[in-house]
Amino acid sequence: MALERYGFPVDTAVDGLDGLERFRARRPDLLLLDVMLPLLDGVGLCRRIREESQLPILMMSARTEPIDVISGLEAGADDYITKPFESAVLVARIRTVLRRTRAVTEPPPAAGPPPEPGPSRAVRVIDDLELDTEAMEVRVAGRQVPLTPTELRLLLEFTAAPGVVLERQTLLERVWDYSWDADSRVVDVHVQRLRAKIGAGRIETIRGFGYKLRRSG
Repeated sequence: MALERYGFPVDTAVDGLDGLERFRARRPDLLLLDVMLPLLDGVGLCRRIREESQLPILMMSARTEPIDVISGLEAGADDYITKPFESAVLVARIRTVLRRTRAVTEPPPAAGPPPEPGPSRAVRVIDDLELDTEAMEVRVAGRQVPLTPTELRLLLEFTAAPGVVLERQTLLERVWDYSWDADSRVVDVHVQRLRAKIGAGRIETIRGFGYKLRRSG
């Protein structure tokens, strides 16, 4: 009811299995998942959906223990929010997730004739990692690697400054649009997920500071 008052069309599911069926039938713009769902909990549902789609997922839960937060993020959620919360805060988080998702999935408005294909494309190459910033495609050793919009934004930050240490707070501001001191665990888990997809040794942890993208030579 609160989301509809803010202008969001909402479809609801009574349990995790119902949610999986509705996701496949409706293909929504965003999923808001409660961790405590009957039949198939939110974490399990998130994993199932990540096998089929990279759409944004926001988890919500009354649980605040690190293991509960991390489980949701490792399952593939883009962000999480803990109960209780004001509806305006939830709406702000949803709009933020949708805004950063669209920033990497929608092409920029055309300002003239389309660019010529070929070497003029904006492709960032770090060793055998390639990121096409126009098509938003990632390849490792020639193999295309699917990333979520949040993972793409994270990789865009790293490839824009290879070898430069990026602090967690800087990544929270640039990738998640958090201007306040938010939970840095969301950064850590997304870096882990990104490493699993592009290669564990590419992103180095700088203890006490943040992360940097390594390049050979």
